[in-house]
Amino acid sequence: MFNHQKYEKQYFLPPTLSYDWVKKETVEKAPTWCSVDLRDGNQALPIPMNLEEKLAMFQLLVDIGFKEIEVGFPAASETEFKLLRTLIDNHMIPDDVTIMVITQAREHIIRKTFEAVQGVPKAIVHLYNSTSEVQRRQVFQKSKEEIKQIAIDGAVLVKELAEQTEGDFSFQYSPESFPGTEVDYALDICNSVLDIWQPTPDHKVIINIPTTVENAMPHIYASQIEYIHKNLLYRDSVTLSIHPHNDRGCGVSDAEFGVLAGAERVEGTLFGIGERTGNVDLITLAMNMYSHGYDPKLNFSNLNAIRKQYEMLTRTAVHERQPYSGDLVFTAFSGSHQDAISKGMKYREENNVEKWDVPYIPIDPVDVGRNYQTDVIRINSQSGKGGVGYMLETNYGIKLPYKMNEAMGYATKKVSDEMNKELSAEEIYQVFKENYIDYHPYFELADYHFNKGTGKEVTLSILTDGKQIEMYGEGAGSLDAISNALKDYFDFDYALEVYEQHSLGKDSSAEACAQIGISHYGEIYWGAGIHEDITAASVYALVVAVNRLEDALVSQREIVK
Repeated sequence: MFNHQKYEKQYFLPPTLSYDWVKKETVEKAPTWCSVDLRDGNQALPIPMNLEEKLAMFQLLVDIGFKEIEVGFPAASETEFKLLRTLIDNHMIPDDVTIMVITQAREHIIRKTFEAVQGVPKAIVHLYNSTSEVQRRQVFQKSKEEIKQIAIDGAVLVKELAEQTEGDFSFQYSPESFPGTEVDYALDICNSVLDIWQPTPDHKVIINIPTTVENAMPHIYASQIEYIHKNLLYRDSVTLSIHPHNDRGCGVSDAEFGVLAGAERVEGTLFGIGERTGNVDLITLAMNMYSHGYDPKLNFSNLNAIRKQYEMLTRTAVHERQPYSGDLVFTAFSGSHQDAISKGMKYREENNVEKWDVPYIPIDPVDVGRNYQTDVIRINSQSGKGGVGYMLETNYGIKLPYKMNEAMGYATKKVSDEMNKELSAEEIYQVFKENYIDYHPYFELADYHFNKGTGKEVTLSILTDGKQIEMYGEGAGSLDAISNALKDYFDFDYALEVYEQHSLGKDSSAEACAQIGISHYGEIYWGAGIHEDITAASVYALVVAVNRLEDALVSQREIVK
């Protein structure tokens, strides 16, 4: 039964509520990024990664630029324990990368964790225990003091074992289920752990505030983080970290607001893949910074390749509308969007614009390894003239006059609608070819030659009804002469309304494309021609336009009958 009355808010406001973070405009400096793909991300997979896949994922994260990587829960499974030993024993951890391992505040798990990290160059030991009111009451059936003592005992043991184990260790503590924990109580636990670990500015401790289950709006989380930030002990010796989940779909907002509120470090995953509804997507966070002109300190210049490797390693498909990385995030099908994008791209080229400000596309797709020709504008029955014209120009160099572009848009939309599919660039060109280059239902051009000298008199041969007909015409120029010959033969009149031509390449051997529009009682009929000789291209275009006019007149006569 869909009954909202069975729910009530499950979060706690800080004792003193402030909103200083609201005064900040955007995230200008990259936080320390910590990938938890090998732990939190792996826990989300129906089929967890095996050792080889985990090693490949670790290398992918290193290549992207992560300096802190949580590699797993070594006490949880043999595979995760082996991963730690493989990385350490084979010297696979770069000098500038710190791995992190997570452990519950339970003695046997802490001891197993230190067995796994024996001899590590640098590692963060991440200690946590659940602190929420609902878990204290329902799961542990313990008081606040008893739960706090679990954290203190764990912190003591972690410190002792770190002193006895070969390796360079730093510590992290998380009050798990923080959103359901009284904020001042969570702060008290964190400060009690800090008292055990005694951090210094040269040997900092990480206090990580997880949105284990997102149950409040982002501004509430930001205010909670601001309270922690302002009231932590040893503040100059603590890195304040956040770990947003996405239960309400606000993980990105939680993270960005949390950084504005004082957090200096963010834990998350690529593409937001994590247990239940997922972790915050670090790609989205980093690219949001990038889109504002700030260096995120992570390299997503080949995001397509990253996504494909990630999907292969995790057997998880990234949604086609996933911000920045989905297949269709730079793609416009809507006609009005396509028209604006096409004009924006043309404006950039014509005005040599340095800063990116193309309508509907927040970042340059090329920056993340995407392609204008295949990614930006794609054509289906929702598309319009702008998109069709863009596809022809970017893929084939064909620049259509405005009104012809409109007619071509309708022709393409009709084909897409009838086929109920998206059209490729090749299929769009085929529509153009069939409608405006090879359209000869009534006659075809067989031959023509101009009388020597003037170039204003022409002898023209056409094929119609299986016969070859010769005709003669003269005019102010070569095209006018051919036009007059056709007018005399077909006994109708029209005006040469539009005539445009351009090269399809930059060298002298490139073919030319001509477009001609002839008007008859207010209607324009279009033809196009492609040939290495511009005069020939123009003649072919005129022949198609006249065929289209004759087609319209025949249809009108049929209606009259």
